[in-house]
Amino acid sequence: MLLADFGTSYCKLLETDGEKEPTILSTREIASSFMADLATGHNAARRSKKSINELTALARGGRVLVEEDDFVLLDCGSRDIKFVRYDQGQVVDMGWNAECGASMGFTIEMLATYYGLDYAQLAVPATGFSITCGVLGMSHIFDAVISGTSEAEAVAKFVRGIARNAYRFAGSPKRLYLSGGLCDNPLFLASFPCEIIPLGRFVLLTGLQATLENEVKDEQ
Repeated sequence: MLLADFGTSYCKLLETDGEKEPTILSTREIASSFMADLATGHNAARRSKKSINELTALARGGRVLVEEDDFVLLDCGSRDIKFVRYDQGQVVDMGWNAECGASMGFTIEMLATYYGLDYAQLAVPATGFSITCGVLGMSHIFDAVISGTSEAEAVAKFVRGIARNAYRFAGSPKRLYLSGGLCDNPLFLASFPCEIIPLGRFVLLTGLQATLENEVKDEQ
């Protein structure tokens, strides 16, 4: 069975019938005729035989991957941010923000390409920009560069501001589990004022696997 997490910028795919690892493809590379058996994410409803909500997939994936009964899991995607909070093994809160987290991951990736930056080489600045939107927040970078700040420092301040905004959106926990492509961004991870535990890019796929396994159990 083919599982898919249809992200805005990238698609994560997993074939459950074999022993292959999940794969990542640019969304642009996916053929218009492509269909998954079970999916979540952007356009999942029309590109799969069956789909589930991203928050549902995130919650189920987190339950499998996190060995705690009380935790907060934040997913940072290209287009939005979402979180789930567990208490005593049960989901007690969740949120989805496509406005304050607008194009956050996409903007961070685009800035690195545009300015030729390596986020592994940038230090976390002492202060950051007050940002509530990835797209609109870019004006802070332009203003800072015009004022004499280096491009690298301006982008670092932007990333720090984005991370702090995401942290507050998730409820400002002492420990935060992170899902999504930004798990691979050292500057982003170091910009949070709390303990960060990255789970990688396939948490939602894990949630789809859990969904599939539960369906099989129900049929038995």
